[in-house]
Amino acid sequence: MRKTILLFSLFALIGFSSCNNEKSTTKAEKSKEKDDETYTLVEGTPIDIYAKVKLSADISHLSASEKEVLKLMFQAADIMEDIYWQEAYGNRDALLAKINNENVKLFTKINYGPWDRLNGNKAFLNGFGEKPAGANFYPTDITKEEFEALQEPNKKSLYTVLRRDENGALKVVWYHEAFKEEVTKAADLLKQASEKAENPQLKNYLSLRAEALLTDKYQESDMAWMDMKNSNIDFVVGPIENYEDHLFGYKAAHESFILIKDVKWSEKLKYYAQFLPQMQKELPVDAKYKAETPGSDVDLNAYDVVYYAGDCNAGSKTIAINLPNDEEVQLQKGSRKLQLKNAMRAKFDKILIPISKILIDKEQRSHIQFDAFFANTMFHEVSHGMGIKNTITGNGTCRTALKEQYSALEEGKADILGLYLVTKLANMGELGKVDLKDNYVTFMASIFRSIRFGAASAHGKANLIRFNYFLERGAFTRLEDGTYHVNIKKMKEASTALTQDILKLQGDGDYEVAKAFVDKWAVVTPKLKEDLKRLADANIPKDIYYEQGPQVLGL
Repeated sequence: MRKTILLFSLFALIGFSSCNNEKSTTKAEKSKEKDDETYTLVEGTPIDIYAKVKLSADISHLSASEKEVLKLMFQAADIMEDIYWQEAYGNRDALLAKINNENVKLFTKINYGPWDRLNGNKAFLNGFGEKPAGANFYPTDITKEEFEALQEPNKKSLYTVLRRDENGALKVVWYHEAFKEEVTKAADLLKQASEKAENPQLKNYLSLRAEALLTDKYQESDMAWMDMKNSNIDFVVGPIENYEDHLFGYKAAHESFILIKDVKWSEKLKYYAQFLPQMQKELPVDAKYKAETPGSDVDLNAYDVVYYAGDCNAGSKTIAINLPNDEEVQLQKGSRKLQLKNAMRAKFDKILIPISKILIDKEQRSHIQFDAFFANTMFHEVSHGMGIKNTITGNGTCRTALKEQYSALEEGKADILGLYLVTKLANMGELGKVDLKDNYVTFMASIFRSIRFGAASAHGKANLIRFNYFLERGAFTRLEDGTYHVNIKKMKEASTALTQDILKLQGDGDYEVAKAFVDKWAVVTPKLKEDLKRLADANIPKDIYYEQGPQVLGL
């Protein structure tokens, strides 16, 4: 079903919050929250940043019981929203109460704070400064040296925050303690949903996930989620991704997706799962960088997403999901790759097509195709489960060894390895009648789309790396009219080379080498800056935001 997309003109913004107490307003906030003070937009910021999309789906085939479960899911998702505001900023209500302009208030909600996530996290509200690298997971005055000196085994856990005790010393607090009131309510809602659920796998997952919220032990519920194959509805809930933590990349932020399965498209995708073990063995790297064997129980499915909450809803919106992130679960059971078809279509129509009309050579624009965009995105998610999860040098997991550099490299790996897999499967004749030029030219246009997310985003940084890497190797040419022409042969060669570089960086787990690599390639050149400005001048939205909720579905 085509989604109605409405452009919404927004004022872009720029600001800072110091937010470290578990639930109380911080000193920095208190100093600003005077009765006669309001927060105003920084002068000269851009407009028309996001396109509004009504997020709906056909639920006529769902049973009465499934619709009741959905209602409970919406309530639990809203609690993830509340927790994420605390993690990303602090006191949401106090901030929003001081903003009188409704467009500015909406933009603040989209960004979950006064920093523009698609503009390097610059403050867009007057009176705010730089965003803390560690968001609200750590005290804003913490240093890396202080963190490293702390003798606490759980300090690097995905599910703890760092706070200061009454003497100013660092202490570690588990999420289920820091957000006790919230997770208790959410767990109760999940238990109610479990009781109403008809599908036994969904029932089991919801029950285990409720317990996980109360204990911060998520592995068993991750396993149960992997076993959930036949449910018409799906629910991703809890602390998941670590993108918000720019200090170390250790902390997972709370979020939620509510999903309705697209049975027809899911059947098409199941076929490709059988090739993944073979593809892992054929990766173009030394054997030691592909020695791990991901679980073969891979689940490729398509969904209509009907709700985003928390981390996944902040700034740019994801159009596909690859979970769980737990390396042990991935090695035992693989991962589920969920394609969010309605969100994907919205971005393609509203953003990618307009970008291609400005920046892609007119002789190649016919190769910008939704099926290619869908395939590239699908195999991006497949690629997250491939490669290597643990360093070959004894430095632990790739995630912990590479710290805050990991996310950008992991997203870059998934992008480039996804294109590699598309090429391999097409050459094997497994993708049917496809023109690989569609995939490569669409991939090029997608680089511009994602670069606009900015260097503060792992996805934006990954695409900057790839743009400059490709540029140096002649994968594309900038023509005199300011459009780009793809050299398919050289892009294939550059894709293979970049795949090798990133897999080696992950496997070696050398933080300094990885940082130097990212610093070298993740830069905006003058010409690129000029081209991105052309997109802004044309009022092409950077991303989308949603009109969503149970009322949109008629619940």
